[in-house]
Amino acid sequence: MEDHAGEHEKHHETESVIEKITEKLHGHDSSSSSDSEDEKGIKSTADAVKAKIYRLFGREKPVHKVLGGGQPADIFLWRDKKVSAGVLGVATAIWVLFELLEYHLLTLVAHILIFALAILFLWSNASTFIKKAPPKIPEVIVPEDIVLGVASALRIELNRALAILRDIACGRDLKKFLAVVAGLWVLSVVGSCCNFLTLFYICFVLLHTVPVLYEKYEDKVDAFAEKAEAEFKKQYSVFNVKVLSKIPKGPLVDKKQA
Repeated sequence: MEDHAGEHEKHHETESVIEKITEKLHGHDSSSSSDSEDEKGIKSTADAVKAKIYRLFGREKPVHKVLGGGQPADIFLWRDKKVSAGVLGVATAIWVLFELLEYHLLTLVAHILIFALAILFLWSNASTFIKKAPPKIPEVIVPEDIVLGVASALRIELNRALAILRDIACGRDLKKFLAVVAGLWVLSVVGSCCNFLTLFYICFVLLHTVPVLYEKYEDKVDAFAEKAEAEFKKQYSVFNVKVLSKIPKGPLVDKKQA
């Protein structure tokens, strides 16, 4: 009887231990499920907040992805300071050479080719006297697929530009017409102040400064841009009601609406 009672107590203790372990496991599962639900709620809330945050030009990707990613974006964002400084230094040297020193491109290319051909020619002929191998000049061939790809991309962009100009000339979009006229006017003013090389150098310097500064002060710039865009939309709505709505539209627009 005592043995039977002892076995019964041991069995009861074993069952109680199993029940405690089961309760802990259930508690852990419920807590893990609640944690996963909480994480989902936090993620959904974060996505909602992120959707409400204003980004310049409606940007949804990081600045690095907007610039195309890869090594060009790394150069523009100064990920490797030595490479970025080297590229900017070479561009500055070219601008100083052509703009300040007034060195002409054709003259520079001709002098470089003369110098390179003279060295290679003398080296190839003197290799028999100095008992050294002649220089190995690689055969350079432009791949056909690269040329066709560049030509195709240029053709697509040119056709797109011509289609936009045709739409503007037909009077279909007054807002786009005003934007293009303003852009061309600004371009004409800038072109009268500096030549193409200086303009290209300015754009190159801006690509090396504006993206990295925007990435550093992204939140402040986006907040200011949001206020500026709201004010612009407000002023444009007033201008649209008082001026643009009173301008007669082109015949293509009237036919389309009819």
